[in-house]
Amino acid sequence: MELGKKIRQLRFKAGLTQEQLAGKLGIGAQSVSKWENAVAMPDITTLPLLAEIFGVSIDDLFDLTSEQRLNRIENSLDITEELPHELFREYEDFLKGQLEDERNKQRASSLIAYLYWHRMNSCGIKAAAYAKDVIRMAPGEKDCQWILNRAEGHACWDWNMRNHRNAIEFWREIVEENPEVRLPYLYLLDNLIADHRADEAEEYLERISRLPDARPVMVQVYRAHIALARFDEKTADGSMEELLAKNPEDYVCLFEAAQYYAGKSDYEKAIGLYERSFENSPRHPRYIDELMAIADIYEITGNYRKAADTCQRIIDLLKNEWGFTEDTSLQKYEKEKARLLAKA
Repeated sequence: MELGKKIRQLRFKAGLTQEQLAGKLGIGAQSVSKWENAVAMPDITTLPLLAEIFGVSIDDLFDLTSEQRLNRIENSLDITEELPHELFREYEDFLKGQLEDERNKQRASSLIAYLYWHRMNSCGIKAAAYAKDVIRMAPGEKDCQWILNRAEGHACWDWNMRNHRNAIEFWREIVEENPEVRLPYLYLLDNLIADHRADEAEEYLERISRLPDARPVMVQVYRAHIALARFDEKTADGSMEELLAKNPEDYVCLFEAAQYYAGKSDYEKAIGLYERSFENSPRHPRYIDELMAIADIYEITGNYRKAADTCQRIIDLLKNEWGFTEDTSLQKYEKEKARLLAKA
């Protein structure tokens, strides 16, 4: 339905004349008449007040389909750092309503999770900033350190706080309920290896290797990480070097090897492998994962100038290959570049 017809329909439903609606909007009645007859369109700044007067969302004014509204919500979450409270509630109400529609239930559930994570993340950034202020004011006091642990993933000394038991049990349950699906095994392995539960990890890796869609490269990658979880560095290195020798130009192998050596703090080797992975990537547009890791390594090693230069490479990639212009990712890396240059 056209916007003008929708305004007329909502005006009739609200029992308002054109003059009365115009009065609430602070405009002339002739403007409302032009909207309803498709001679002109409301200014974008008028839409929130129109929606408020009619008791609907801005989306309702345009009579969007459910799929269009789901797309709009996803795009909004992708590009917006923080949602206004009213918009958050509008999205929440709409998504919960879509749970009754079997066609949209999975996507709506995914977007509700994204919506809540989005708010949690935006609040976490603020929580971390205030927690850091407290620590700067009183560095000798134990007060907000736990907030940084939760908000930014800072390390925690207490094993009972840092182990991944809950995650392991969740993914184990998913694996046992879906023994032929490969992806849950990988998340289970990641958490088992992080806790050095190598025997259990090896058991599940064997199960993965027997699946029809098992990826031999990733099976060997995980064998190397399991060996490292056993503190058997010689076997782990040998497994990874054997993989590289067999697949010297494969960007997946190069990336996984870079991840492995970065985790061991062999930074020079990791950077070389990340660069080769990035160069060999067949994707277009390319992802920024390798460049993100390279920037992190340069900062860790105190080479702030090269870290800033790598941020510029990320910015160029986002602009030239992804076509971003005002995206929050661009803003993030512009800020990162400025921060690093200030330290250089």
